[in-house]
Amino acid sequence: MNALPAPLRHRPSHRTRRLLLAPAVVTLFLWMIVPLAMTVWFSLIRYNLMQPGEHGFAGLENYHYFLTDPDFWPSVRHTLVLSASVIAITVVLGTGLALLVNEPFPGRGIVRVLLVSPFFVMPTVNALLWKHMMMNPIHGLLAQVWAFFGATPVDWMTDVPLLSVVIMLSWQWLPFACLVFITALQSLDRELLDAARLDGASRFQRFRHFVLPHLGRSIAVVVMIEMIFLLSVFAEIFTTTSGGPGNESTNLAFLVYKQALMNFDVGVASAGALIAVLLANVAAVFLIHLVGRNLD
Repeated sequence: MNALPAPLRHRPSHRTRRLLLAPAVVTLFLWMIVPLAMTVWFSLIRYNLMQPGEHGFAGLENYHYFLTDPDFWPSVRHTLVLSASVIAITVVLGTGLALLVNEPFPGRGIVRVLLVSPFFVMPTVNALLWKHMMMNPIHGLLAQVWAFFGATPVDWMTDVPLLSVVIMLSWQWLPFACLVFITALQSLDRELLDAARLDGASRFQRFRHFVLPHLGRSIAVVVMIEMIFLLSVFAEIFTTTSGGPGNESTNLAFLVYKQALMNFDVGVASAGALIAVLLANVAAVFLIHLVGRNLD
């Protein structure tokens, strides 16, 4: 009778593999469930940092207070507008830049590195760079350009605060979209494009019928990943506009911050955080279905 090969003799059983994975799985589960359970509990009690002795049960009162806050629906609208605008800008410009950089030209490697560089800038540094170096109404670069053409410089953070945040976020996320699209274009069949060109297809027709369908999966992935991060944007708003003027640039994440650390109401902030998580999960389910259709 032949002995079993060495790899089969030493292969652990299915039960043993589960036992070895159990500590990591339990740790990750506790890492997720404990903060979530604490947030749910805080959302059901009266917990104001200015009144540390009062922790009575509030039921759904905190949720009602947050949902009826005059800033709630404007913050939801700003969150959706911010996310949709940044995604649209990065997808359109990222596709265009990817098509340009994908063509061979001298120094293409250096250009690709420069295109990707803004994605590695920290959010706070990105916000400070745009606030003081680009959008400052007195000595910012855009103010100098406006003055050069004889126009009145724009006070971006006051006049168009939400647009300012959209611009700085688009600048930071554009390299990510461009990098994904460049990677996808590397696998595009060049012979197919050359054959279409020889058959008389124009550039637009080649893009519409060959390039765009090929980028469908990459676009879906970019939209999903960017949406997940953009729904929770905080650092850029906190550093530049602080949600103002008024509530003109307040999103859901910053509204939760205002309730927690400006109004000192942990209960209402916890309820708002759970509502924001619920809305983010609804968007995530929609995007997962979108990605799934593109991956089929």
